[in-house]
Amino acid sequence: MTKIILNVLKQTPGTFSLAALLIANSALANQVSVEQLANAQNTNTNTTNTTTQLPVEAQNDAPSEEVEVPGDSRLQKLKDPSLQIPGSELEQADPMGQVTSVSQLSDVQPTDWAFQALQSLVERYGCIVGYPDGTYKGNRAMTRYEFAAGLNACLDRITELIAAATADLVTRDDLAVLQRLQEEFAVELAELGGRVDALEARTAELEANQFSTTTKLNGEVLFWLTDTFGERAGARGTERSENDRTETALGYRVRLNFDTSFTGKDRLRTRLQARDVPNWSGRDLTNTLMTRLGTDQSNPDDTVVLDNLVYEFPVLNEKGMVMVGLNSIDLDDFMPVLNPFQSSGGGSVSRFGRYNPTFYRGPADKGISLQYAFNDTFTVTGGYAAPESEDPREGRGLFNGSFSGFGQVLVDLNDSLAFNIGYVRNYFIKDDVNLTGSTGSFTARDPFDGVPTTADQLGFEAQWKLNEHIQIGGWFGATWARPEENNDDDDDITIINGALTIAFPDLFKDGSLGGILVGVPPIITDGGDDDELKDPDTSVHIEVFYRYAVNDFIAITPALFVITNPNHDENNETLWVGSVRTQFRF
Repeated sequence: MTKIILNVLKQTPGTFSLAALLIANSALANQVSVEQLANAQNTNTNTTNTTTQLPVEAQNDAPSEEVEVPGDSRLQKLKDPSLQIPGSELEQADPMGQVTSVSQLSDVQPTDWAFQALQSLVERYGCIVGYPDGTYKGNRAMTRYEFAAGLNACLDRITELIAAATADLVTRDDLAVLQRLQEEFAVELAELGGRVDALEARTAELEANQFSTTTKLNGEVLFWLTDTFGERAGARGTERSENDRTETALGYRVRLNFDTSFTGKDRLRTRLQARDVPNWSGRDLTNTLMTRLGTDQSNPDDTVVLDNLVYEFPVLNEKGMVMVGLNSIDLDDFMPVLNPFQSSGGGSVSRFGRYNPTFYRGPADKGISLQYAFNDTFTVTGGYAAPESEDPREGRGLFNGSFSGFGQVLVDLNDSLAFNIGYVRNYFIKDDVNLTGSTGSFTARDPFDGVPTTADQLGFEAQWKLNEHIQIGGWFGATWARPEENNDDDDDITIINGALTIAFPDLFKDGSLGGILVGVPPIITDGGDDDELKDPDTSVHIEVFYRYAVNDFIAITPALFVITNPNHDENNETLWVGSVRTQFRF
């Protein structure tokens, strides 16, 4: 209908080009938002992980009205300014219905100056409309474009009257008014017609060249300049050095996400990734896991790989969300994380600073989870993951190798306070033990020298939003681990870690984030039957960063974190890690 009306506006005969000054609201009732037309070309679905955060920052998240998959907030929301017309930013008016008498309009009184004009339009021409609530809203502001579009309603009615041989209802004075209005608004009508032509051409171009009607492509590129300062730590039979063993390095990470929705409420994510970010923990570098970056890798290369393959869909009247992951899935993808520094591209620069490493970094890669929201306050998540489910050999596979069984309860009390508590049961096969997600001391990572190990992991997180610009929180994790081969131990070893975080959302500029983190990386506090397993001293991790949002798509993050007593050994000198990370999103 809208298209027909706009076409009529382009072709209306000169004598009846403009009329009915007081019926412009009818245009709003029938006008389709240009932004809706633009968005109709993008049935995009949003991406994320299941991370739940208090309203801290627009991370990724990023700048629109799109079809959004529950649980995802990182999809880029792009708008094409060429698809906007003057007046499109006004709020959409309520649909209007035909009235037959001005008395039906509750907000129009006989004493109003426009009463007689409205009465004439209703009773003589029958081309005035009102809102469903019985009001006319005559004081509502309007643009000249809206007025020009609205005139078409009365023009159609006058044309009908003339065609029906009732032209005597149209007086000479009315025609004179119409002629004057036509001359006054001829430019606006012509311009509006041109805009309609341009919009139709643009829409046709989008339809012909769109990537997909079901898939949204978005991506991220990181440039990462880093260096460490201080003497190499002693550990793993390697002596502490007397000088700095590292040089400044420049690395990168590139991600392309293909987010597909088949129903508008589900999401299939396929991610391609290439990265080359240095791992500072090597024996010839810092020789400690505590200097690792949030996106580094053990053997950097330039290979493009399938980094993520996961499908999410709602169940149980959309109160539940099932996630099935088949490649590169971590436990933090399955369970909500409250730490505002979690994002690998826009949060903490350190590996330890992103979240509780013992709880969220167990054996995974493939798995399934169910997240169910009882109400706005309580959400429960449970699931199972395995790193080698595709390997049919003995000691591998979905149920006969390493695995993580997990459960978590999230309590979102209000807009300012939330916490969660969870439990993970891990099993690590021989020579593939990593209790701490490659953080903390080397002993805590693999305390039994490659022997198959079972662990019970407990995690607790909380966040408290003091105001719009300050949020404090933190986490605590405890691990009880035991060997499962030639087990002569009667007592579990205990590993703990924790951190306190202070976030400053929108610091100095909207979209920016300041962060301070102080914590203790995973440390063995009780060696069970072997006191030598206990870490001798305590390291402290102190991190400060500031993510400056240049605009909606570029952010620069200078950061520094300090490690005292690396490897939980006071004989090692303090290490410093500095970096400048630049994030590009599209």
